[in-house]
Parts: sequence; C-alpha cells; structure tokens
Amino acid sequence: MLQKGFYLVWLLLLFGLSSSGALKDPHPELSDQEFFWGADQYDFSIMLRAGDLQCYWHFAHFGERFYLNFMVQLVTGVALDRHLSVTVNAPSGLIVGTVDDASGQIAFSVQETGFYQMCFSNFHNRFGSMQVFLNFGVYYEGQKDIEKQKEEEKKKKEEDMKQINSTLSFIEESNSRLQRFVFHMWRHYNYERMRRGADFYLLQSNSTYVNSWSAVQSLVIITAGYLQLYCLKSLFNTKPAEGDKPRC
Repeated sequence: MLQKGFYLVWLLLLFGLSSSGALKDPHPELSDQEFFWGADQYDFSIMLRAGDLQCYWHFAHFGERFYLNFMVQLVTGVALDRHLSVTVNAPSGLIVGTVDDASGQIAFSVQETGFYQMCFSNFHNRFGSMQVFLNFGVYYEGQKDIEKQKEEEKKKKEEDMKQINSTLSFIEESNSRLQRFVFHMWRHYNYERMRRGADFYLLQSNSTYVNSWSAVQSLVIITAGYLQLYCLKSLFNTKPAEGDKPRC
C-alpha cells in the first residue's frame, strides 16, 4: 500500500513538472503581424569616432514605406572629411540602399518582412569624429489594420455598396489624406532642422577659426613692430671713444 502511494506521488510530480514549463510567448493569441503593427518614427543624434561603425535595426512589414534621413552636423579632429558611408540591408542580407555623402536620404518600398539594418561608417576620417543626426521610420499609404479589413469585408457582404454614405466616405478620405500630408510636412521639418543644426555648428566653427587667427595675427603685428623699433634703436646707439668730447 505504501509503495503504491509512493508511485502515485511520483507520477503526479512528473506530470506537474512537465506541464509547468516557462512561457516563451507572452501573447500566444497574437500573430507577429498584429504584435509589431505600428508606424514608428525616430530622430536622434549619434557620435561616430574615427573609423567607427555603428548599426541599428528597425522592423518593417511587406508593403510599407521605409525612409532614412541623415546629416553630418559636426566634425572634429585632424581630418575634416564630412562624408559618411550609410548602408541599409534587408533581413535577407541584400543591400537595398547606400549613400556616401555628408547628408542624404534612403527611401524604398518594403519587400521583405523583418528587421532592416542601418549601418553608419566613419572610415573616411582616421583621426576625426563626427556628430550625425538621424531620422528614420516606416509609414503606410493606403493600408489598414487586419481586423479593420475583416470588418469591412463582412460589411461588404452583408450590405449593399449603394447604402454607404457618400459624405462619410468623403470625410474619411479627406482625413486620411490630411494625415498623410501632415506626416510628410513633419518629415520635411525634421530635415530642415538637421540643416539648421549643421549651419549652426559650421557658424560656430568659423567664428572660433576667425577669432583664433585674429589673435595670432595681432600678436605677430605687435611682435614685428617691437622688433623694428629695437633694430632702429640699435642702429643709432653708438658708443663714444675715449678721446671724443661729449656732444651737446
């Protein structure tokens, strides 16, 4: 009897441990399309040291529009080359965009769902660092959520297309068009902000350069004038001989 009870407890523990594993998926009822769906935009600055390479990843779905804007705002060090090498790779490893310039943009229609890699290389400067402003993200043109598409399909099957309110559809279309225009205005605003930041750093650098050279030139002029006076004074400074009479 005691042996049977021991076997029963052992079987209960075995089934309990096998069924109490860790939950790998926190949302098992959601697909990857529903979990990652969203229009995300990012803008920030990074600092690339001499010969440095930094990469970032952003998720995008098939059919979306991916964009990347960048601009070199500040260059420090010995070699003042403002060129930046930018490469965007697809999830499969294919290169979908590359730019080698001080500023530029990469935009394309997403053909593969996954994480897209953006790499920024400062290999042009071996002894100088640069500050780069980034603005990237994804947006949708004419695409809707999956659940919304299913609801619209059901409504189309149940109701006649003639019963749809033309005024409401016109308002929805105008609203979506207005949102798209506002979004593109926001993108252009960020690009102009990048240009303004680059102009500010260039003006600050030129001001420091002019002030430094003005101070050096002033010092050279004062030193040259002092040397000229010293040379002229040494020419007229003659020592009298022992037999010469003093002059009036």
